[in-house]
Amino acid sequence: MPSNPALDPVSAVAALGDASRRAVYEWVLAAHREVGRDDVAGALGMVRGTAAFHLDRLAKEGLLVVSYRRLSGRSGPGSGRPTKMYARAEDEIAVSLPARQYDLAGDLLAAAIEDSIETGRPVADSLKRVAAAAGQEIQSNAEGQEPARSLEDVLKNYGYEPVVQDDGSIVLWNCPFHSLARKHTDTVCGLNVALLGSITEASSGDRQGRKAVLDPAPGRCCVRITPASGAAN
Repeated sequence: MPSNPALDPVSAVAALGDASRRAVYEWVLAAHREVGRDDVAGALGMVRGTAAFHLDRLAKEGLLVVSYRRLSGRSGPGSGRPTKMYARAEDEIAVSLPARQYDLAGDLLAAAIEDSIETGRPVADSLKRVAAAAGQEIQSNAEGQEPARSLEDVLKNYGYEPVVQDDGSIVLWNCPFHSLARKHTDTVCGLNVALLGSITEASSGDRQGRKAVLDPAPGRCCVRITPASGAAN
């Protein structure tokens, strides 16, 4: 499945720069269960309102997940309001500068191996298929948002650092799979062109007939988005 870039990992990590908030986060992780504001306040000697502030900030950044339940175990009238509870989030948050998408590459490579085992296709063919399917899903999700995201917005969100040229082509100044591409160039660049080709073709807002082509050059992504009638330079 394509990774979700909706949460800002830099902001999430920055939230832990506050020593008190980091202590709250580490205590919740060590608890290995859902905890409430009173639990955190009592354990760390905080005012309840301060504990609530830090817990809600951590939840906002995607570092904790929130649920509600009645601690008394009762239900119905007179049972009281549900208590807001917090627990560690299952999703990992990692920061890399420039932006990288190694989790996405790992998902696609694993899915390709599984598809190859199940169907008997060569792994390279399976990789193109799963990468293309992922690209369609990424663009579909982007266009389902309000407002719908443009092709350039999607590429930016996934760390490609797109720059539109005068002829309508797009140069991608960052490779989200940089380290993998250096070691396994043919495999990763094949994955990349299939993924970006599918994203581009699925973009209903693209009226220039652009397509993804391999156009490797030092210091940037191996793929360029170019008008169908044009050629890579």
